[in-house]
Amino acid sequence: MRKGYGQFCPVAKAAEVIGDRWSLLVLREMLYGNRYFNDISRGVPLMSRALLAQRLKELEKLGVVVSREKETGQGHEYLLTPAGEALRPLIEAMGVWAQQWGSEQIAPEDLDDALLMWGMRRRVNLEAVPAQKIVLQFDFRGLTKGSKSQRSWWLVIENGEVDVCQKDPGFEVNVLISADLNVFTHVWMGYTHLNAALKQGVVCFEGNRDWVRQVATWLYLNGEWRYGMGLDHSAAQLMQANKCVAAECKEVSGV
Repeated sequence: MRKGYGQFCPVAKAAEVIGDRWSLLVLREMLYGNRYFNDISRGVPLMSRALLAQRLKELEKLGVVVSREKETGQGHEYLLTPAGEALRPLIEAMGVWAQQWGSEQIAPEDLDDALLMWGMRRRVNLEAVPAQKIVLQFDFRGLTKGSKSQRSWWLVIENGEVDVCQKDPGFEVNVLISADLNVFTHVWMGYTHLNAALKQGVVCFEGNRDWVRQVATWLYLNGEWRYGMGLDHSAAQLMQANKCVAAECKEVSGV
């Protein structure tokens, strides 16, 4: 039997829906547009597939997720109900809070090159990418999980589609990006300025000069963290408003 808080308080009732471990991250993946089990699973790599299946069933019973068979008849797709979609501003606001107050909370064990690549895959600025096949190779060093200290990935962009490859796809690489995983993660999250990382040599771009100049725009590396993390403009405005309020309070107090 599902455990609740035994309170009629709306906050308690909301916590019963999204308070279970992993539930928020499952909903985050669905808000990003992931509808299929494997796609959702890639966004929560440390969550067992059995637990993911259980959470999806629980969220469906709670009325925030609905499942239906794929047109092929093999497997299911999972969609947010109006109640599930209504959670978007809440989850976005949590991201805004963490962006403003939680930058120091990223521990070495939180770093994950696979999760980073999957995040970049779904948030490429396709409107800025040239109308041709673009191949980006990422050589990450400073890995903290597993026995390897460095690993390579490839991002292939073509015809509005983005693929992530852990094995060399065999295409000509347009830009090679060599980076410390910790630093690049902080750059992508908007905690570290790209120019500073480039000057320090902890992030390096190699390749065609024109492509190199554009990579930051393609991958939202110039501090546009709200796009990289899937947060909309209204959420970013909330963060800016909070900063303005804080500044006004500081001025009034004379601190």
